[in-house]
Amino acid sequence: MELNKEGLLHLYKVMSTIRHFEERGIPETGQRGMSASVHSSVGQEAVPAGVCAHLSSEDYIGSTHRGHGHCIAKGVDPKAMMAELFGRASGPNKGKGGSMHIADMTKGMLGTNGVVAASIPLAVGAALTSKIKKLNRVAVAFFGDGAANQGVLHESMNLAAVWQLPVIFCCENNGYAESTPFEYASSVEALSDRAASYDMPGFNVDGMDVFAVYEAAGLAIERARAGDGPSLLECKTYRYYGHTVFDDPLTYRTKEEEDYYKSRDPLKLFREKVLPEGEISQSELDSIDTDCLNLMEEAVEFADSSPMPEVSDLYVDVYSDYPISMMKRGTNMSI
Repeated sequence: MELNKEGLLHLYKVMSTIRHFEERGIPETGQRGMSASVHSSVGQEAVPAGVCAHLSSEDYIGSTHRGHGHCIAKGVDPKAMMAELFGRASGPNKGKGGSMHIADMTKGMLGTNGVVAASIPLAVGAALTSKIKKLNRVAVAFFGDGAANQGVLHESMNLAAVWQLPVIFCCENNGYAESTPFEYASSVEALSDRAASYDMPGFNVDGMDVFAVYEAAGLAIERARAGDGPSLLECKTYRYYGHTVFDDPLTYRTKEEEDYYKSRDPLKLFREKVLPEGEISQSELDSIDTDCLNLMEEAVEFADSSPMPEVSDLYVDVYSDYPISMMKRGTNMSI
């Protein structure tokens, strides 16, 4: 996607949609008793918007427990997502996945994931599929700084480098693994420095600035499509709410720190850069915000009017029908 006027408006719309989905939908889950494990990405909107602007629906992404923004940026329907948060059958996972297990294969969204670092090898596997089948598709593995020291990340980066796979390892470094500061648990000041260990480029960018993310992600994705292998992209960002919205007192952060990052709000920075250039007006951006707000009202109404899953569906989608049916016919299979 080029950053002409249409492209700029698209970036802002994605960020605004994420912001309004989180601000509207998450409180609604609390009112409906669905709030146990809902993680807000408010403040981090620039990362999925800037990265996914370079991806098509055929490209792949693997997400995290804080994955609503990734889903929206990859094109998953916010109305269906709201239904999933409410546990309704019209959700992408039929109401049985919830916030941390939203997936939509038609959009290349391999799934949000409640297990730290678990989506990283899935994205690497998707990239391997693309290379073997010559699909010219790219995979992005989103993960947080809390996953940076998981062994599976390093195994995946090494394998991707050895096989020169079209995958981007994108760390959303929001400074805290739940309540543990990144610098307390990391041996390096910049996670991107670790890219050298696997002979791949490392990009360290301002994750509050969608233009910085867009530029770096574009370089990484372009070289991946060209067959030049993986990259590590570290985006320094910040979550405005707690690890989970409803049960984190945020005693491990200072008000001064929070105020600093809120002064660098991704949507605010976008406006400050674009509006003085004159191509886009404030009213156009305000109109996008209004549209996104209205969309969330529609999403809540859609979710509330959607049916709950049937009890009979409890065991549906747990196992693949194919091997079970084959075993029932007496076929000798190893699983």
